[in-house]
Amino acid sequence: MEQIGRIIGLDIGDVRIGVAVSDPLGITAQAREVIPVRSQEEDAEAIRAIVEETEAIRIVAGLPLDQNGEVGPQAAKVLGFVETLRSALDIDIVMQDERFSTAAAERALIDADVRRDKRRNVIDMVAAQHILQTYLDRQKSLGA
Repeated sequence: MEQIGRIIGLDIGDVRIGVAVSDPLGITAQAREVIPVRSQEEDAEAIRAIVEETEAIRIVAGLPLDQNGEVGPQAAKVLGFVETLRSALDIDIVMQDERFSTAAAERALIDADVRRDKRRNVIDMVAAQHILQTYLDRQKSLGA
């Protein structure tokens, strides 16, 4: 039986890490915050604090595969950081294809009439929300 609890979604970039968190039943994802990238250890510690605060049971990390579904340079960086997270945290971490998540987040913000300068500040956490909601919807459709 699937464990009930909050799930954290991450959009891991070179400059910022977008964070989203699900409700306790794992139905909806809410954009939460953006973590400025420092070092892998500091970033893992910032994520640990969110895991502890929210009592999360899982992390869903977006994997930026290339157009052909292959692991390119950016996806390799993300996988490296996820290994650091796995070493630092005792929590289940799963990968979610995040192709087009930033584009979807950008469209949603434009549709909501968010100005360009404001979009830059929130795009990563909205992308994390999209990654997490895609995962939650997929789990629901699979009956998990």
